[in-house]
Amino acid sequence: MATLTHAAAAAAIAITASSPLAKPISSSRTTTNPLSHLSFPFSPSKTLNLTAKTTSIKSSSSSDLSTTTVTTTSISSSPQTLKSRLHNGDTLYGLFLLSFSPTLAEIAGLSGYDFVVVDMEHGPGGISEALSCLRALAATQTPAILRLPESSPTWAKKALDLGPQGIMFPMIDSSKEAEKAVSYCRFPPAGVRGSAHTVVRASSYGIDEGYLSNYEDQLLIMCQVETEEGVKRAEEIAAVASVDCVQMGPLDLSASLGYLWDPGNKKVRNALKVAEKAVLGTDPLVGGAYLAGFAMPHDGPQDLRTRGYHMVSGSVDVGLFRSAAVEDVRRFQASLINGSDEERGDDADEKYWSE
Repeated sequence: MATLTHAAAAAAIAITASSPLAKPISSSRTTTNPLSHLSFPFSPSKTLNLTAKTTSIKSSSSSDLSTTTVTTTSISSSPQTLKSRLHNGDTLYGLFLLSFSPTLAEIAGLSGYDFVVVDMEHGPGGISEALSCLRALAATQTPAILRLPESSPTWAKKALDLGPQGIMFPMIDSSKEAEKAVSYCRFPPAGVRGSAHTVVRASSYGIDEGYLSNYEDQLLIMCQVETEEGVKRAEEIAAVASVDCVQMGPLDLSASLGYLWDPGNKKVRNALKVAEKAVLGTDPLVGGAYLAGFAMPHDGPQDLRTRGYHMVSGSVDVGLFRSAAVEDVRRFQASLINGSDEERGDDADEKYWSE
């Protein structure tokens, strides 16, 4: 019985010839071997199997008794993607990563977030830095979503080649812009995405020969509604084919309405509700979209879930660290004034390094 090794997986296609004196045969067999030690781009709590199909073919020449064996490789997985979980009715909770720190990305994944958005729109990193974060998240089997700096075919192409499970397009104000965003995610003739699928990370560098058959089903496409114009057209944006989620952007929306840094303003909240109602009025299973959003101090994760959001981002990594650092300094300064650490509580020593 043949065994598919790591070296065979790296080679992807191996062609060997038997002895010219060997008896001509014609057979086909399939061997499956779990590769638990490998991490591939699409790895949200799924089991990967590498399948090799070996076929021996007799030469058509009567004078040539050689047999050629061709082995092809494909990767299969259980369907625990973000899209399948949404279709199953799950509410997903995630984090935005602005620091581009692979360490913080790994911690986020190990903490149990359902997804992490690597933010190239407001974070300091680009494609290379995002790749390091995606690798850290893949090690924890946490799906990554890449938010682009802008909605353009070039950024989408480079981002998708990294193999994120989701892609987020900012500032989508109309169905036409949403249609363009979708086209950036599809290979011709369905779209305009440039093709290098035989060598990029998205296809496990060409090892996953089933990539072209599966990528549309696995990729989550998200369009952000974060302007007054976008709110007016939220329903038509949600109805665009292949737009899976409409992500609300409360901060940019508040700026668009003239209330910069005041997302809790009544007019901003009312506009948000209009967009929410429009998206929730569509059916994601028959051409509509799921509602996604970011929690705010006045509008927490539970509030969003109650209103029908299926994807909720509760925090930003930089914000979490900032709050923890500021509180740590405050406690120390308070201890200097009070002369003791009593206010930290009896379990302070046990909790300190984990806070």
